[in-house]
Amino acid sequence: MTNFGRLVAVITTAFALHACSTLPPEKTSDEFASAPAVTPLWTELEELRSDDWNILLNDGATALDWRLTAIDSASRSLDLQTFLWSLDTVGSAILNRLLAAAERGVRVRLLVDDSFLLGEDDLLLALADHPNISYRVYNPYQRRHDGFATRELMNLGDFERLNHRMHNKVMLVDNRVAIIGGRNLADEYFGFHEEANFRDMELLVGGSVVPRLSEVFDTYWNDIWSVPISSISHVLPNYERLTEAVALKDRDILARGEYDQSTLRAKWRLAVDAAISGEAELLVDIPPPADINALESAPVQLAQRLLEAFESAEEEVIVISAYLIPSPRLEELVEQAIQRGVRVRILTNSIRSNNHITAHSAYRNHIDELVTDGAELHEVRIDAKGRDRYMLSPTDGKALALHAKVLVIDREHVFVGSPNLDPRSMRINTEVGLLVKSPALNAEIREGVESDLSQANAWSLQLDESSKVVWVAEGTTLSEQPAASYMQRLEDWFFAHLPIEGQM
Repeated sequence: MTNFGRLVAVITTAFALHACSTLPPEKTSDEFASAPAVTPLWTELEELRSDDWNILLNDGATALDWRLTAIDSASRSLDLQTFLWSLDTVGSAILNRLLAAAERGVRVRLLVDDSFLLGEDDLLLALADHPNISYRVYNPYQRRHDGFATRELMNLGDFERLNHRMHNKVMLVDNRVAIIGGRNLADEYFGFHEEANFRDMELLVGGSVVPRLSEVFDTYWNDIWSVPISSISHVLPNYERLTEAVALKDRDILARGEYDQSTLRAKWRLAVDAAISGEAELLVDIPPPADINALESAPVQLAQRLLEAFESAEEEVIVISAYLIPSPRLEELVEQAIQRGVRVRILTNSIRSNNHITAHSAYRNHIDELVTDGAELHEVRIDAKGRDRYMLSPTDGKALALHAKVLVIDREHVFVGSPNLDPRSMRINTEVGLLVKSPALNAEIREGVESDLSQANAWSLQLDESSKVVWVAEGTTLSEQPAASYMQRLEDWFFAHLPIEGQM
């Protein structure tokens, strides 16, 4: 059969399957988080701090170190929920530590969205074969082909269901501490990528918010759309691939072994003693029911509360959003805030730093209104002078992009979580984050993002004498977007005229 004939056969089969029933929701036996572990480490920290505390993970190196430290500290349970997990240097290091924890008897539960698990089933089955590891896939593809194009064609009939993704990122350790924020598990989110890295942000938290986060994890773990990998895949476990995956890719960078207990306790004690107090409100979407496409079941709970928090601002709002496609309601809130004297500063990606050109194309349709209303709009420069804060040296030739999702409200509240301010995060995907009432944390995050807004690191979008938007940075003024090429501008223009904004 010719290549064309094979393509016709695949397309014909895909359309034939369109009428078939989709993957039914699977209800497994409910499982719940372990009780908080009682060890000398956690007992000591509980005696040290009885409040809700927060440690800002503002750069990738710190975030990775604390993630590995937390895993190494686990004695009873590890629950991890994420959207993307690549088995590169960082991803393999995390898997290496998780497997080591399982080997010492820790119960490990891994819940991962199916968007980027293409071709990984044999490895995941080998991982889930460990007696202390459970692996569930959120909203899985029913026809699990290893080729991207083939998988999409064979699942055409399920497009509407598969359009809904779990974007949550949370890790819970011993039901005592948690990490929550924007980072996926891959090199570029921790500054390890050789070409391009993200500026991101997370919180390491302890206190009363942890059991609440644990309950949320259980809700997603026991949800009908969270399916054990063994129930959906029919390939054989590949233990050789697993062995290769957990091997450290760069021993020079990830040289340290597991800390001994004395060193672990000292490190935790020092960090938690200096942690910032803050009353955390958990913002989370409810997973959709069996009728995942029902309009009334859209996961909008977090979005509604976030808009309420924005509306409460009296002095200033700083918005950090990797993908910014404001809804009519958000645009209205921005305009109203500015009219009542609130300063609104926004940082998002530029055309060159945005890794999704279609998302940028949708955003560009809102630039004029935001700037005309009086919002101070900034776009990340790929050549930001301060990018060494977020990636390993040498930084020459490496590009910076934004992935953080942060809201700073007045001088008291901050939000750190997984959602962008775009339609996909606000009403299609599920999201999670913390709205923390803490002047001290507010001040630390405000200080941490101030340089990101400077012209050394971001373009400032302003109106010229003729009220046309221009891009300004350190004495340079551009009348057009700082694109990589004319073709990039043309592509951006083309997508901006397509009716795709609601899916971005």
